[in-house]
Amino acid sequence: MISLTRLNGETFWFNPIYIEKIQCNPDTTITTIQGKSFVVKDDHEKVMKEMKRFYREVGLVRIVNKAGGENEK
Repeated sequence: MISLTRLNGETFWFNPIYIEKIQCNPDTTITTIQGKSFVVKDDHEKVMKEMKRFYREVGLVRIVNKAGGENEK
């Protein structure tokens, strides 16, 4: 799980496996594979960094690399 912050300052935990896309316009909007959207205070770079950390922790590094992440071994 990754920690995110809603615009009202409330922190919540989210499973990044369900993230389909992240947009910056200018707020960071996360859309899930079910089509639900969340607008968060966190910038897209922080969200991506946390997603990559989570993927490494659960052993999904190859998926991150395939999606354009850093080369991890």
